Amino acid sequence: MDKNNLEQITFGGGCFWCVESCFNMLKGVESAISGYSGGHKDQPTYEEVCTGETGHAEVVQITYDPSIISYEQLMDVFFFLHDPTQLNRQGNDIGTQYRSVIYYKDEAEKQKAIEAIKTSEASGRWPGTYVTELTQFEKFWPAEQYHQGYYNVNPTQPYCSAVVGPKIQKFKKHFGELGMLTADSE
Repeated sequence: MDKNNLEQITFGGGCFWCVESCFNMLKGVESAISGYSGGHKDQPTYEEVCTGETGHAEVVQITYDPSIISYEQLMDVFFFLHDPTQLNRQGNDIGTQYRSVIYYKDEAEKQKAIEAIKTSEASGRWPGTYVTELTQFEKFWPAEQYHQGYYNVNPTQPYCSAVVGPKIQKFKKHFGELGMLTADSE
């Protein structure tokens, strides 16, 4: 991986435990870090974000090498991992902190995100109209350390075994068949 060529993208697709775990398995992803973006409070805590009053979304910030994995491939994974037609929720996780959102850094990235939404919507993977927000990136606040790699440390936690685990297995099957996973993830 060319450390000088790395780029970042930040987006939210529901609970960050699943999204972060999956992105960390992809070839070309140096890191996926759980955190918060899009709100009005500096250095928010998980408890504060969970109230829905800070305006933040649970997000994952991905650092990747575009010579190995493209922005479009990352968007395909993003739309695979969550239902972008659900407003402010993913399954039983309800609240603005679980919204579908892509944070773009400039106009070119915004246009790529618009195209990715159109492509995914046209695929029919998720029936209905996408409600994914496009928002100018301002700040990323890393989540508390215990959230980083949460599923790997807590696979038997009830939410992880009931919700996150099955999503990860579906992800591994699909993207493993496409050859996109690191050797230690397959």
